[in-house]
Amino acid sequence: MNAHFKDKVAVVTGGTDGIGRALVNALLSYGARVATCGRSHDKLYELQAQHASLPLHTLVADVSNEAECKRFIDSTLGVFGKIDLLINNAGISMRGLFKDLELDVIKKVMDVNFFGAVYCTKFAMPALIESKGTIVGISSIAGYRGLPGRTGYSASKFALQGFLESLKTELKDDGVHVMWVSPGFTSSKIRDHALNDKGETQKENPMDEEKMMSAEECARHLLSGIMKKKRTLVLTLTGKETVFLNKFFPSLADKLVHKFYFKNKQLIK
Repeated sequence: MNAHFKDKVAVVTGGTDGIGRALVNALLSYGARVATCGRSHDKLYELQAQHASLPLHTLVADVSNEAECKRFIDSTLGVFGKIDLLINNAGISMRGLFKDLELDVIKKVMDVNFFGAVYCTKFAMPALIESKGTIVGISSIAGYRGLPGRTGYSASKFALQGFLESLKTELKDDGVHVMWVSPGFTSSKIRDHALNDKGETQKENPMDEEKMMSAEECARHLLSGIMKKKRTLVLTLTGKETVFLNKFFPSLADKLVHKFYFKNKQLIK
């Protein structure tokens, strides 16, 4: 993959933790020039220090804010002069039954997961058309199958996939490749920062991260998919089984998903 990504300019939103950080590390190791953003100045400083001798541009930015997305993309173009790859990775999760949910939770999740990708893609679009580049969205199995306790999260990922599928068709004649990826259960920080039904950060992660695919392995699969110009990528056996069942046996999927989540009630509260 070194030859494919060498000297390319890659933009990764939310690059300070989990899959985003693994992507930044991998892309730099393959010779790419990388720009990333996050909300934590300290984490970005740590990342910059880790790669002090490499072409890494960082900026504190919240992707739910349109103006900050524009500033991030503009600063990337100012530093590197072009954009070949945009990976909309920044995301936030939530847990809570809709009947108990403060409506602002759904808005917060949509602002980050959906509108953050819309803003960054819009501002990077001219550069991506010029370079005949690639747009990627980090989606989820929740973008194929609505999950209990994840109404806002599932809605944001369904919206993201619909947005990217529309773009894929729109940009066909411009030579821009569009792809969306569903990592499945992958070890990342997203569950550590999930919102509860009141919009507060959850204090406990109910999943065993050690049994999941690592963020580094996920990043390798994702970058391989980009190189091969895949349309979609669904990772992990559980993820593939869920998508298959939901497509061909939706009633069975309803029963199995209900049993899994309501048997493990900590997953929905």
